[in-house]
Amino acid sequence: MNWDDTTDTPAAGPAAERLVGSAADGEDQAVEAALRPKDLGEFIGQEKVREQLDLVLRAARARGATADHVLLSGAPGLGKTTLSMIIAAEMGAPIRITSGPAIQHAGDLAAILSSLQEGEVLFLDEIHRMSRPAEEMLYMAMEDFRVDVIVGKGPGATAIPLELPPFTLVGATTRAGLLPPPLRDRFGFTAHMEFYGPAELERVVHRSANLLDVRIEGDGAAEIAGRSRGTPRIANRLLRRVRDYAQVKADGTVTREIAAAALAVYEVDARGLDRLDRAVLEALLKLFGGGPVGVSTLAVAVGEERETVEEVAEPFLVREGLLARTPRGRVATPAAWAHLGLTPPGTQAAGNGQQGLFGA
Repeated sequence: MNWDDTTDTPAAGPAAERLVGSAADGEDQAVEAALRPKDLGEFIGQEKVREQLDLVLRAARARGATADHVLLSGAPGLGKTTLSMIIAAEMGAPIRITSGPAIQHAGDLAAILSSLQEGEVLFLDEIHRMSRPAEEMLYMAMEDFRVDVIVGKGPGATAIPLELPPFTLVGATTRAGLLPPPLRDRFGFTAHMEFYGPAELERVVHRSANLLDVRIEGDGAAEIAGRSRGTPRIANRLLRRVRDYAQVKADGTVTREIAAAALAVYEVDARGLDRLDRAVLEALLKLFGGGPVGVSTLAVAVGEERETVEEVAEPFLVREGLLARTPRGRVATPAAWAHLGLTPPGTQAAGNGQQGLFGA
């Protein structure tokens, strides 16, 4: 349903293989294209963003002008690419899709800009990864609809001004803080995409199940939604795997029991943690007593690279309140002990009449 980033470069290694990973692989992109909503009325969730964007687009249509440039930020899988396509559809304009990593030189950007039609929407994914020369060219293009093309080299080089037709740039980024202020300031409308709540994800699952011709009960949709990490892309990926299980192991209908059994096979637990997440927590709790412990040591303990633990597993564990990053290292929270059914060492000591871990 609402997903994002068809132009994302899939992460390498464990991140790309995870059922609960937020990067889109080829299968995801194909399914998303079929399930993607076509207008703001179909788009589920992001209520404030939808309301604000609807006002921007309606006002632009009433003036007979192109819409302001739009910047969308947020985690992968929340709907940035979908919204860019909806913007183009609502404005009755074509859309061109590219990404920041694909624009390594100012000439690459100039070639794209010079071929735009009037009113066209240019979707630039991962805009924060664009090269600096191209970024500086984009400033003038966004503000004055003009670029200076440099012809020649050295003292004989000349700048040829090239007028551009009015267009709408939709920039998407997972790391808004990396955008330089001059670029951010040139967007007329900025929005941050939030993670979805369970009720919204249930609606996403029901809609996708209907489009995929999957029979699903309300409690089955709720079970999938609760394990989807607040991300529609993950919800739809889990739905497809549960559908497969239901067709092979049952009568094809997705119930709570079927969903739970299917996701147990794929090692996705009730809070959406997978094998890697639980391995990190178990090492932290069982080997290091809940921490603090350095991330490099933790990575060795689970047999993964430091970057995998730090960038793939930790963000969700921190967001769920299961792990904390401190100056001394990673520390497990009481919720982590409870989730794995373990007792913190301090609690055991206190129960024996001894001083607890933190002096309790």
